[in-house]
Amino acid sequence: MSSQIFSVPIDELVDADPLRANGVDPEHARLLAQVAGELPPILVNKATMSVIDGMHRLRAAQLNGVSTLAVRFFQGSDADALQLAVSANVTHGLPLSLADRRAAVRRLIRAEPRLADRAVATIAGLAPATVAAIRADVQDGAEITERIGRDGRVRPLSTAEGRRVAGEVIARQPQTPLREVARAAGISVGTARDVRSRVRAGRDPVPAGQAARSGRLVNRPARAVTGYPPATAVPADTGVLLEGLRRDPSLRYSEAGRHFLQFLGTRVVEPGQLREAARELPPHCAIVVARIARECARTWMGMAEALDREAEHAGRG
Repeated sequence: MSSQIFSVPIDELVDADPLRANGVDPEHARLLAQVAGELPPILVNKATMSVIDGMHRLRAAQLNGVSTLAVRFFQGSDADALQLAVSANVTHGLPLSLADRRAAVRRLIRAEPRLADRAVATIAGLAPATVAAIRADVQDGAEITERIGRDGRVRPLSTAEGRRVAGEVIARQPQTPLREVARAAGISVGTARDVRSRVRAGRDPVPAGQAARSGRLVNRPARAVTGYPPATAVPADTGVLLEGLRRDPSLRYSEAGRHFLQFLGTRVVEPGQLREAARELPPHCAIVVARIARECARTWMGMAEALDREAEHAGRG
């Protein structure tokens, strides 16, 4: 969300999808219209010009015949915009009614089913148990494999992938504090401690039963405590890893970070996608595409090795 304030013509603004069953309260808008001085800027989705927070202030400005309004712009997904709208209308202005909050929870869960109950509860100002009850009705048994917590981090409901990431961190940088390992892998400190014990004992960081449930082979050799694990030992779930990066505040809320995420997101592909695309490839193009693939792989491997060296150096520093 930008801290810069812009003056925007009112006729360019679009009414928000209402969070209130009864829409804008005319009496509250009239009261705001009588307030001396400028009201705080409203929050607007830059992509759609729809109001995220500030519909009563917009109505007050219209009542006063104002042609422009102070605006802060938000750039992000529709789901993030909805979360901001609900949170803002719970914490200030004319509070949402209990019924409106419950309705907002339904919208939040439909927009981002992975949001944890406590995360939704914090946004909507309701108890986690209330959110859980609403979720049971909304999701109707839909299978969710990961959760987004209140800190914005994605955590698999099965911690198998997180354990694998933690195992790699510990194998490469054994002295990394457990809290940093947990943060990097999206797991709890206790789980990170267990992974460290397993790696030190030469065992797989993922217990056999959990690995089997996650659909991965468990009869691979254990990794050494020091040095780099084999690059092909465990295929990473790039979708989970990329989503974790997208939820990292240091990337998500900086211009450079968002640019990098956009760059990376257009270049990460799953094996299935490549196989599907290859089926459409004319045979005479195969050799050329193979050369392109090898050059891209060589470039990515060079980058991976450089980042590995940086991470190892940081761990020793």
